[in-house]
Amino acid sequence: MSPRTIIAPSILSADFAALGAACSDTIGQKADWLHVDVMDGHFVPNMTFGAPVVTKIRPHVQRPKAAYGTGTFDCHMMLAEPKKWVKEFQKAGCDLYCFHYEAAISSTAAENPADFSESKTSPKDLIRFIHDHGMLAGIAIMPSTPVDVLWDILENPEKRETPDMVLVMTVPPGFGGQKFMASVLPKVRALREKYPDLNIEVDGGLAESTVDQAAEAGANVIVAGSAVFGAKDPAAVIERLREAVDKSRESRL
Repeated sequence: MSPRTIIAPSILSADFAALGAACSDTIGQKADWLHVDVMDGHFVPNMTFGAPVVTKIRPHVQRPKAAYGTGTFDCHMMLAEPKKWVKEFQKAGCDLYCFHYEAAISSTAAENPADFSESKTSPKDLIRFIHDHGMLAGIAIMPSTPVDVLWDILENPEKRETPDMVLVMTVPPGFGGQKFMASVLPKVRALREKYPDLNIEVDGGLAESTVDQAAEAGANVIVAGSAVFGAKDPAAVIERLREAVDKSRESRL
């Protein structure tokens, strides 16, 4: 059986005027994690919020008592320079720092926002750096990126350089409310076949009408934004998403 079902509503669709309350309410509605979409206007053509906002909402949600636990802040870092922000988000209360493979192979090794470095980082180096700062590490791929770029990273015998989660984007990153791309699900299926114990997250266009496809492919971490925050009964939507993933997990026994 794949890892447990995790429902991670994206606060990009929450009410920004009452974000702290929205976060605590969503955990109260039986969400497992909160998915925090951080965009810099460079890696993706949109901007959201940074570490100061995470610092302000963190007290509204109890920290997880164990790795992957309830209340995890799953920070999806859509940044051109992901290594620069590891320390800032660790201090702000991030629990899982998920960077993009596409950024990691083209960004610098600078370790602070104001720093400059001529040296380059790499996915393995960045994963190790995240782990060294006490956070779980995730690696994300865009719909256009082939999944086989991850094999060398996932096969690495050095556990400090191995990700705790893979995020397969089911829409191009940058904006909420986009249409689910079922065409990327073979990547999820390939990951699940090779790594039955891996946390595999999907993000983009997930709702009651699309979650079955993602779950059947092998995803166990479901990000849903407008489907949850735009619902009349968010708790019921969260429960139905969970039931769909649980059903698929049980079928793989």
